[in-house]
Amino acid sequence: QVQLVESGGGLVQTGGSLRLSCAASGIIFSANDMGWFRQAPGNARWLVATITSSYSTNYADSVKGRFTISRDNAKNTVYLQMNSLKPEDTAVYYCASRERIQWDYWGQGTQVTVSS
Repeated sequence: QVQLVESGGGLVQTGGSLRLSCAASGIIFSANDMGWFRQAPGNARWLVATITSSYSTNYADSVKGRFTISRDNAKNTVYLQMNSLKPEDTAVYYCASRERIQWDYWGQGTQVTVSS
């Protein structure tokens, strides 16, 4: 079955960095776009960054210049490097995959907490 497993979350101070990883199995990873989403308490889940199967990237305005999404098809893994973290980045971060338009599969999420 399909599994997306996130890791790398934790507690960090303002200005710090974290790298999230999402290991995928059960999908043809190289054929999938991958995305990172986040959801803070009481808020909707929204898109942080995407990387297509052809390595094109896109970012939410609030993270441009601070976050970098990348993928390693040999390891079936997508990463989110997060630098200059702010308290407002605190959320549960989810990875997701899609072959076409809709996001098909989701991970269980990893908590990122940025202290001020």
